[in-house]
Amino acid sequence: MFWALAAGRVDTGARRYLHELSDIESLNRRALAGELEVTAVSFHAYAYLTDRYALLAHGASFGERYGPRIVARAPRPSNPQRTLGAPGVTIAVPGELTTAFLALKLYQPAARHVVVPFDQIEDHVLSGRADAGLLIHEGQLTYAERGLTLWVDLGAWWHDETELPLPLGGNAVRRDLGEPLMREIARDLKASIQYGLEHRGEALAHARAYGRGLDAARIDRFVAMYVNAYTVDYGATGRQAISALFARAHRAGLLAAPPQLTFVTADG
Repeated sequence: MFWALAAGRVDTGARRYLHELSDIESLNRRALAGELEVTAVSFHAYAYLTDRYALLAHGASFGERYGPRIVARAPRPSNPQRTLGAPGVTIAVPGELTTAFLALKLYQPAARHVVVPFDQIEDHVLSGRADAGLLIHEGQLTYAERGLTLWVDLGAWWHDETELPLPLGGNAVRRDLGEPLMREIARDLKASIQYGLEHRGEALAHARAYGRGLDAARIDRFVAMYVNAYTVDYGATGRQAISALFARAHRAGLLAAPPQLTFVTADG
């Protein structure tokens, strides 16, 4: 998504972008402090950021019948939902502000959890420090090779519930930049995403530097899962999915109120 911006492949006029790589939960926390002008955020975190940030309508990740996965060492129980809510069962999660965590609490409100860095969750489960783990990022593709078993795909569950894709993460822009600059940033981001999709080979070569051990074929597969038409623009379905996520979270008592959504688009 950001390769063309980082490589100077799109014309950004007088605007210059400094790229910082960080895990999503750290970015969520930095956004809560208003530290970053433009940042990736979990949609869950955005519920607490609406006063300071608007959502860019470009650069989101949606799971279309797939998403964060709950895995364990033990075989899949006949009723994973009930098992995950049982006393004494602990799930390792990548952060309480991630959308994966919000989806887990919608799936099983009684789930008990421990927060673990996303890239250590498999080890946490394998060592017996947690009964199950909630996987985001490339762990969704590699868990079986480490001897873990899929219990629940939360993206598939969400689609069964709503017939909508599961909105996971997006990009937010700070409101104090002003509407003209916010729209220019939206145009730059959309242009970067489109350039990357049109020059897929070069963009994937850039992504391999951050693949954390994935081979080229699985990097290609993972990118295809989360960089697609929804990424270029949420569209009506994407916006409906975000609204549905917040509405359900509110009804479940996980959010005090559904946030008011503002989308900044490249087209104004």
